[in-house]
Amino acid sequence: MVLESIIRPSKMEKTPGEMLLVGFFYSSLGLFLASVVFGDYKSISAVFITTIPLIVIISNTIKYEESKDHMLFIAEIKKELDVHNERFLIKEHGKALSLFMFLFIGMLISYSLWFVILPEEQVEGLFEFQLEIIKSVNPGAVGNFSSPEGAFLTILMNNFRVLFLCVVFSFLYGAGAIFILTLNASVIGVVIGSTIRKALLIYSRLQGGSLTEYFSAFPVSFVYMVHGIPEIAAYFFGALGGGIISVATVNHSIRSREFWRVVVDSLDMIMLSALLLGVAALIEVFISPMLV
Repeated sequence: MVLESIIRPSKMEKTPGEMLLVGFFYSSLGLFLASVVFGDYKSISAVFITTIPLIVIISNTIKYEESKDHMLFIAEIKKELDVHNERFLIKEHGKALSLFMFLFIGMLISYSLWFVILPEEQVEGLFEFQLEIIKSVNPGAVGNFSSPEGAFLTILMNNFRVLFLCVVFSFLYGAGAIFILTLNASVIGVVIGSTIRKALLIYSRLQGGSLTEYFSAFPVSFVYMVHGIPEIAAYFFGALGGGIISVATVNHSIRSREFWRVVVDSLDMIMLSALLLGVAALIEVFISPMLV
């Protein structure tokens, strides 16, 4: 595939910002192809079409990250390392995390932008599936709990469920978690785009209104990112950990010391994911409402 020669993990980790353009381009292309080819099923088809080329990127990155574990293991045996391996490994895998985050942000910008600028009839068709997901979630759910602690536990359990799916999908299918994360990007993008679109409509109907009414939608809509960034980072770290274990299972004997070293290192990343989700849930319950 062309992507294999153009987008190399070793190169992209040095310039992760370029992945923002990749995410924007392929999600936009997915929306266009789905609208042309799939008719009534274009909403969910756009997510699948976006996922297909990204699987190559994620798979190659996971293989590259697993090779880092292998090199660290060899260096450890030869006593060439003077640093604490786990900390060094998290730092190295953090490069892949930044790559994934820029990819996610690129998709988020794409979905938000197209939701805002496309005609209403096209928006309803292209984002029908995402709009149904949003409608099924009560936007006042946090306020309906008897205590913030109840909201925190509910949000945390839901986040852990998504993390579990990311780890399992990555373990079983290699880059399978990218579908869940692309779907999440499309849903969050629709939420942000919907907020901005509504502000545009309100402003256009105001008689002698102020631009303040319009521009206030931007900070309000991006409040989602305050807790969304650590939350999405956790999902990507969990997916990376599950994917590395999957690659190690293929490349090494499960009885080997190297395999279990890779498993331990991957579990470190999954535990870090759980910690990030706890932080994200705290921000969502106690900080985001105040910002809104």
